[in-house]
Amino acid sequence: MMLMMKIMLNSTQVPFFTLAAYFDTKQFKYLLFMFVLSLYVLIIGSNVLLIAVICVNRSLHEPMFLFLCSLFVNELFGSLGLFPFLLVQILSDVHIISAPLCFLQIFCLYTYAGIEFFNLAIMSYDRYLAICHPLNYHSLMTLKKVAVFIAAAWIAAFLVVSCTTSLSFSLQLCGNVINKMYCDNYSIVKLACSDVTVNNIYGLISTAFCVFGPVGIILYTYMRILKVCFSGSKQTRQKAVSTCTPHLASLINFSFGICFEVLQSRFNMSSVPNIIRVLLSLYYITCQPLFSPVMYGLKLSKIRKMWKRLFRKKLK
Repeated sequence: MMLMMKIMLNSTQVPFFTLAAYFDTKQFKYLLFMFVLSLYVLIIGSNVLLIAVICVNRSLHEPMFLFLCSLFVNELFGSLGLFPFLLVQILSDVHIISAPLCFLQIFCLYTYAGIEFFNLAIMSYDRYLAICHPLNYHSLMTLKKVAVFIAAAWIAAFLVVSCTTSLSFSLQLCGNVINKMYCDNYSIVKLACSDVTVNNIYGLISTAFCVFGPVGIILYTYMRILKVCFSGSKQTRQKAVSTCTPHLASLINFSFGICFEVLQSRFNMSSVPNIIRVLLSLYYITCQPLFSPVMYGLKLSKIRKMWKRLFRKKLK
């Protein structure tokens, strides 16, 4: 992290970038600001509350809930990379961002996406062990292994994205206009005058590692879970449905947002109305941080029971 910041501060290629996707909201500027601020407060509140519930209650100190804790911390990390910046830009008349802050935002958002996929893959593996190997689950998924999995997910994403950001930062740029509401790596690469072969090759490798690898693990584990469900008892199927539904919903929601973001970056989407493009480009980083805590908070029975206990105590 310190190395990346040092590289950023040494750059004098482009002092700032212009974000061209913003448009004049006129008298609705302050209303939009309040809406985005409310959404951000809701994201912080819901994630922090669930993290606190899991940490305080010893009965929730199980692998599944510890992985959820990592997921909720990542939601806070990802939203921190966008919302404060977005709030400033909404109130600003000139939509520019300094080069160091732009690359810092790229680092935060890309790291968030990588950790999200890694977390979802680890959680699917955890559900596979719990459903397909229930008798050996606690010996296969110890607290030490949980800590290793969580640390590996965060460290791997940080290292991969640090290399991505460093490669992009070393490019000679021919312009400074980004046609988005926030900074992204592919937009920077498209502005390059120098050779981007290394960036493209590393981009493919990092995408395979951070996206296709975790998705492959998720598909494999769910195929095994489905096989056990079809041949198992009704109780096994109910357990699979209750614990896997929020995970699948979270995965589909996040994957949809990422897919549209990739499609919009790579292909000409001028036929799609600008407001739709803007909303969908922000979808994966604005909706997922709220979707995950709401989905898991409502669907998982142990967390629901904790909610009921907390509310009963407050009423007394």
